[in-house]
Amino acid sequence: MTSGCTSPTYGTGTTAMAQLGDDLGQAVSIAPREPKNKGVKYTPRPTLVMPAQASGETLVEPQQSIATAGNPQWVESPEETRARLVKEADDNIDKSTYVSPLAKNGVEGGRPTTEAQTKAYREARALQKGAYIDQRRFISDPPTEYRQVDDPAKLEDLGEPETKKDKQRKKDAAVAGTGKKWWNFLQ
Repeated sequence: MTSGCTSPTYGTGTTAMAQLGDDLGQAVSIAPREPKNKGVKYTPRPTLVMPAQASGETLVEPQQSIATAGNPQWVESPEETRARLVKEADDNIDKSTYVSPLAKNGVEGGRPTTEAQTKAYREARALQKGAYIDQRRFISDPPTEYRQVDDPAKLEDLGEPETKKDKQRKKDAAVAGTGKKWWNFLQ
């Protein structure tokens, strides 16, 4: 009966109250604590392994970065492109046959030409209709192998109209409430 009154030890071998007393005593203790790693013996670090002096080999020089503005394949910024085209137009101002690329981009006075608008509209409509089934236009499009059909007539089939389906559903619902089945009419 007295064993039921003692507090649990939680695997430490001491009761909860005794452990609490020890913890509080250590917290307010002024005496220096013994280090936990008192018995650990440390060995000195070994020396670094260096290459033999007699070999005379040198390391390979690192490759120079190709991502520099001095590279001829470096992409020209929009500002640099604009400045280059303006300078080119100024240099050829006396030539009557010269047409600047800035002037022939399909824009008149800040607005696209009628032909450019018509072309853009037709491309958008063709894309909307799915006219480009033989090629991928966007990364989200499935691969062309997945879009092949065995019968092209299946692409034109729109299926049964929704009004006809709705009438059939209403008819089936009316029959379902009466307990009649379609095969009962055959008997």
